This record gives sequence, C-alpha cells and structure tokens, in this order.
Amino acid sequence: MNQKPLSENSISVILPAYNEAGSIEEEIVQIQKVLKESKIPYEFIVVDDGSTDETSKIAQNKGVKVVRHLKNRGVGAARKTGILSAQNEIILTTDADGTYPQQPMPNLLQLLINNNFDMVVGARVKEKGTHYWLRLPAKFLIRKLASYLCKEKIPDLNSGLRVFKKSVALKYFYLLPDSHSWESTITLAFLCNHQRVYFYPIDYFRRSGGKSSFHPIKDTYNYFSLVIRTVMYFNPLRIFLPLFVFVLLSGCTKTIYDWLIYQNIGGFDVMLILSSLIILLTGLLADLMVVLHRKLDHP
Repeated sequence: MNQKPLSENSISVILPAYNEAGSIEEEIVQIQKVLKESKIPYEFIVVDDGSTDETSKIAQNKGVKVVRHLKNRGVGAARKTGILSAQNEIILTTDADGTYPQQPMPNLLQLLINNNFDMVVGARVKEKGTHYWLRLPAKFLIRKLASYLCKEKIPDLNSGLRVFKKSVALKYFYLLPDSHSWESTITLAFLCNHQRVYFYPIDYFRRSGGKSSFHPIKDTYNYFSLVIRTVMYFNPLRIFLPLFVFVLLSGCTKTIYDWLIYQNIGGFDVMLILSSLIILLTGLLADLMVVLHRKLDHP
C-alpha cells in the first residue's frame, strides 16, 4: 500500500492539563519536535482545566493556544472543549503528565490516514499508573466485560493517547462524560457502532509531574456503569439475553426441583419464569428502539 504523505494532513493536538506545571513544557516541546520532524502541519491546543498553578502561563510561553476552564471540570470535559475548539478533522489527544510516548504519534496518524480508520488508539503494553495494584484487576475486569458486550477484542479501553476523526467523535458527544471515563466511553461508542478502530501497541511511563486526579473507588464505579450504559445505547441484547437465560434456567430448575421433591410448584417458581419473560420483552423493546434510532440517524 502506498503511504499518503503526512504533510498533506493538518491535525489538531489536544492536550488537557490540570496542575501540570512540572511536566507540560517538556510534553509540548517533545510533541512539537516529533510532529515537525515528520513534517506534519498542526495546531496545538492546551485546555487548562482550572489549574491553580502556572500551567497556562507555561503553555502560553511555548506559543500554543490555551483554552481555560474557570474551574476544574474533569479530563473528559477538557478533551471535549479541545475537540470543539479544533479547526481540523483529525484530532490527536494525549496527556500532559509525561506518561505517554511521543514517538509513535506519526505512526498512529499514518495508520488512520492510509487505512481510513475512524480511530487509532495507543494501546499500552504495561500499566504503570498510580494505585497500580487496585487499578490493574479493576481495569482487567472492565476490559473483559466491555469486550464481551461489544463483541470486540479490546487490548486497552481507556488509553489517553489516540487519533480520531472529529466528525465521527461529534456524533457521540451526548454520551461522553466529563470524567476519566471519557476515554472508555468513546472507545466503546466507536466499537459498538461499528466504526473502524485499530489498537497500536505503545509504551507507558510513570508520571513526570503533577498529581493524578484518578479516584480509585468513584472512577472504577464510573467505568463499570458507563460500559453498561454505552452498550445499552447500541446493543442492549448483549445484556438482556444472558440475564433472561439465567433467570429462566433458575426458574425452570427450581420448578423441576419443587415438583420432584414436593409435587408442588410454588409462587416463587412462577415469578422467576415470568420475570425472565419480562426481561426478554424489555430487551427486545430496547433493541427495537436502537434499530429505529439508527434508521432515523441514517435514513
């Protein structure tokens, strides 16, 4: 396949930052260096999410555009503000804390352009974030749940480094939260709606400055709830059908047991079977609503 020159595609770099005065200058310098070496035209937008240190001042001194939130609203809100401010169709977003490498950025962009992907995600090969031992099992379970629900293998659900098409991302803005769950939600929204997504393996490093705003209990709960909610928008039967089968089998098993042992069918047995049918009908109605919604969006 002939590679299309990157110089023909101007991109918008979105860098959300909250109290990252210790690392943001180096992050900007390294990103600019990689893009210039690859001759990629770009605009650079730093979204200061209500920082109380000199994050904005440092970014402005590096000659990039700075958009400021008056108060801290969350990394998801910062990414959304950056996307809405971007002038280009191709968006590159990463973090300002030095955890993601800059060298793979041209590769991600090349993959997006040459293969007409809607999104290319930098999939981390190792987890080195804060609260490592708490985040690792939680992320594993959430990733496996998400893979099952959207019927896709997902090596990294919530990587902060990715390139994607702005026009496609805007279709799912009504779903995207303001919190750390933004990355997970947009990944699932793309996959569940059959957008073309590719995962490119990258390294991952410890923070070089600032303090993580990740809350281990609240944000893990948000990950779980948003995974289920997002899948409900696009493929509700992946949730309702297994639940229907489980409740129906439970009801049938208890009914057979009660009949064999007591020669009687109890009220609870009937309630379980009827509940399974209600679950099935609810799932079918939810799936019908999704189909109708897609037809309205794509007449």
